[in-house]
Amino acid sequence: MLALTSATPLTQAQRQFFATGNTKNLDFRLEQLKNLKKAISQEKAGILAALKADLHKPEFEGYFDIIAVVQEIDYALKHLKAWAKPQKVRTPLDQFPSSAKIYPEPLGVVLIIGPWNYPFSLVLSPLVGAIAAGNCAMLKPSELAPHTSEVVAKLIGSTFDPAYIGLVRFCPF
Repeated sequence: MLALTSATPLTQAQRQFFATGNTKNLDFRLEQLKNLKKAISQEKAGILAALKADLHKPEFEGYFDIIAVVQEIDYALKHLKAWAKPQKVRTPLDQFPSSAKIYPEPLGVVLIIGPWNYPFSLVLSPLVGAIAAGNCAMLKPSELAPHTSEVVAKLIGSTFDPAYIGLVRFCPF
């Protein structure tokens, strides 16, 4: 059973992890996305069984949830370097001959709250975006899908440091 943890110490730990600057490194982000993809492929049977237990989803339909997340990871892996490049933007005429660029920067800690109807894909798809953007993430899976929540907790707990990607069972906000 997953232990109940308060969001405040986890949030503080994640803010400290973010302050180290590790998440800004593109190689770190790519490695974490690959780790997530590997963990999902290793846990397919558990994911399908949990979706069957919680939502009575047939195995065939459960594969679509898994495929959606894996495709999201593949897309992020393919495009992450382009997303992270500075983008040149136009400057107003009154500031001629200046130039301007937008530098994509991660913002910090992200909270992802999972719904009951797609408890796997709608928790992990936003996580892919958070990892690709260089943020830390706190996941709160749905309490109405307990089997899937346990699988997600196992998957996240075995793949990531809680100071980077953590999981809470309740939100005290």
